Amino acid sequence: MLVYDDDCGFCTWCAEFAAERGTFDLVGFSELEGDQLSRLPDEYEDCAHLLTDEGTYSCGAAIEETLARVDTPSRLLAVAFRQLPGRETVREPLYREVADRRALFGSFASRNPPTREEDGAEDGTERE
Repeated sequence: MLVYDDDCGFCTWCAEFAAERGTFDLVGFSELEGDQLSRLPDEYEDCAHLLTDEGTYSCGAAIEETLARVDTPSRLLAVAFRQLPGRETVREPLYREVADRRALFGSFASRNPPTREEDGAEDGTERE
């Protein structure tokens, strides 16, 4: 289960990209239920999460694990990345750099977030 910010066009694009190329159930923050929430950190809205039978991956670890499970060449990059010594010291800051610039990346890759479909918004831009 890939848990993501379903009010963000870039996050929605990323989640749907993964689901179209792998086996993931997508669950937006607005759809989380008690048993799912109990597996997430208190500050779960700070990043994406991957919930598996093996455990919970958060932030950069979630993206690394997700990329390792998709049927695209990015899977090979994730496997190679895992061979780097000290990758955790790079992975989380890299995740944060991208996450903190979602609006910028969303100008290149974005899909209408589910929460905005309900609100009637159609442009996929960030809400103020």
